[in-house]
Amino acid sequence: MRHPSVVSRYMGSAAFATILAIGLAGCQTVARSPDVTGSLNARAEADPNGLSRADIDALGERYRANPRDTAAALQYGQSLRLNGQRQQAVAVLEQATIANPGNKPLLAAYGRALADNGNFQQAFDILSRAHSPANPDWRILSVQGTTLDQQGKHEDARRYYASALKIAPEEPSVLSNLGMSYVLSKDLPKAEQVLRRAYQRGASDARVRQNLGLVIGLQGRFAEAEAIVKADLPPDQAEANVAYLKQMLSRDDRGPRTTAVAEPSRS
Repeated sequence: MRHPSVVSRYMGSAAFATILAIGLAGCQTVARSPDVTGSLNARAEADPNGLSRADIDALGERYRANPRDTAAALQYGQSLRLNGQRQQAVAVLEQATIANPGNKPLLAAYGRALADNGNFQQAFDILSRAHSPANPDWRILSVQGTTLDQQGKHEDARRYYASALKIAPEEPSVLSNLGMSYVLSKDLPKAEQVLRRAYQRGASDARVRQNLGLVIGLQGRFAEAEAIVKADLPPDQAEANVAYLKQMLSRDDRGPRTTAVAEPSRS
């Protein structure tokens, strides 16, 4: 097992802070499946639906022709975010919510963009307006949990995950976020327990598998972690995942290193 000081340095590193990617599918028009906190893949495609740069530019032209077009603003803002243009995505979606106050899909997308951009408290507040206690959305509850985790409010975050799981029992994406919450509070055995539940229900989701591999690797069982992150992948993707897992687990006595992490992999 890894020495506790190694795990502590890793948890406090910029690499770990950056690896937490907030998920909010189901309130988007371009994403196909729920994102999960903390996936390992370092370089995802610009858009899960395969939008090219020309496609994104075309969406931008459509949006600029009529900024009050809700669908155009939503698609363009999401595409910018998934392409790594997070500040621009925030700006587009902010203007769209001003032009369309009370539009819950726009508020959800705007909250997600704010979370991606590191504006966690503001994201939480905006997401609170994207659904209501009378009609809660488990996806938004889960993302609100991740914004609280990012602020170190782990017990509060877990209450949101619990609420999400009451609506969507054993939902793998919520369980994965909950598992990563325990990683943040350095309870690796509990994190592994929860992530194994997620894996049992969502083994086909690469992000769930990668999170489980990360937690197992953090406990020093690298061969087991490698087998999990390589499972059912083409050789090139499997090797890329293993290489990145090694990179994320390679922390030495010189202290934490900053690692830029892009959007998580999407299945």
